[in-house]
Amino acid sequence: MYPPITPQTADFIHRLPKTETHLHIEGALPYQLLQQLDPERFSQPQACWAQDFKWQCFEDFEHHLIEHAMQWFTTPERYYEAAKVIFAGQLAQNIRYVETSFHAGMIQFLGIPGPEILAAIHSAVPAGLEVRVFMGMARDSYNEVLGPVLDDCVEWDGLAGLDLHGVEYLPLEAWTPRLWAKARAAGLTTKAHAGEFGPAANVREAIELLGVQRIQHGVRAIEDAAVVDLAIASGATFDLCPISNVKLNVVQELEAHPIRQFFDRGLRCTISTDDPFSFGNTVEDEYAALSSGLQFSHQELAQIAKNGFEVAQLDAATRTKCIAEVDAVVADFEG
Repeated sequence: MYPPITPQTADFIHRLPKTETHLHIEGALPYQLLQQLDPERFSQPQACWAQDFKWQCFEDFEHHLIEHAMQWFTTPERYYEAAKVIFAGQLAQNIRYVETSFHAGMIQFLGIPGPEILAAIHSAVPAGLEVRVFMGMARDSYNEVLGPVLDDCVEWDGLAGLDLHGVEYLPLEAWTPRLWAKARAAGLTTKAHAGEFGPAANVREAIELLGVQRIQHGVRAIEDAAVVDLAIASGATFDLCPISNVKLNVVQELEAHPIRQFFDRGLRCTISTDDPFSFGNTVEDEYAALSSGLQFSHQELAQIAKNGFEVAQLDAATRTKCIAEVDAVVADFEG
């Protein structure tokens, strides 16, 4: 997919304090946990981890992810065990801050109370890592079972915000703007997946109708200059996942990814892994891809890292400290 980076750049990327702001916890299931469940079945690495692998369609990817996630995420304790491994891996990459989401559908299909999932994930957070947990939901999640849960969730202790997930061809239903406004009134952060498989108009809809400033993906905004202008003017951030976008054929090749155009226009972007179980990627891989595939300089990679801290739910002193550490790494390499 992209050529290897130099050892110097790899060291620079590793030393950068980093964030991950677009991570589905079910999609980050550590493969080693499935190997513990069934060593024979999961003895070999997954084919989808190969750098040149591409999913034939979103439905194949989604089926693969859900099929495996449902085997593991059956109790709050299983969420704790997975989160503990995930967070340890992030610390090993010098990631300091994480925003992850769990899917509301797990509450309905497995009968696990949302507050118990939330508490389990929080209890796995190690020292040295700040984690904010969001609840994600599909555009058609508001039903007899989940409707009352969604109305109540903004009051859950420890919930950082809401994220709209799932296929974009479903229309935005009336409950969504209402719930998103309610969440913000309660002090929560709101996000929306838009402009991945759906058009640039979905990004506009997320900003203007849902009122979000955190767009998950947003790739296809590049198809409408007015939408890019709107995102910049509104102060929106695109939490992008370049390797995911290539492997899902949202863009055909990394070199064509619009993050370079977004970045050059002044649109704030972060990078994350999305669903590493199905893509075989790490945050450091994402930085490496920007370096070798899109010619991001060390200073530009550092700005991507700082962007993550700028939008993080951190106190001012912690944010300033992290950004200063990024600048110190750049200064050290430039010296």
